[in-house]
Amino acid sequence: MADEFMKGFALFAIGGLGWITFGGWYRTPSYYQVSQLVNPAEGVNTAYGEVGLLAGDVLFWLMVLGALTFWVLIPASRQLRDALDDGDDDAAAN
Repeated sequence: MADEFMKGFALFAIGGLGWITFGGWYRTPSYYQVSQLVNPAEGVNTAYGEVGLLAGDVLFWLMVLGALTFWVLIPASRQLRDALDDGDDDAAAN
């Protein structure tokens, strides 16, 4: 279980740091505003800017879905599989 936690934490950290970086570059018009990372992008007129916005969005979802996958979905599927396997062994013994 520790390896799943570390894989989820690594994806969470990489995605979060990348999202903060690209959000700081493309979604922060002023450092004195309260909402900095969730502002709509303004003044992005180049292909590199569009790639940066896409990378920021991809890294955000990597942060969310990577952690969710390794911290919730994989352990839950293992527990469900173990529970179903135990039920098959009990039925065969009777």
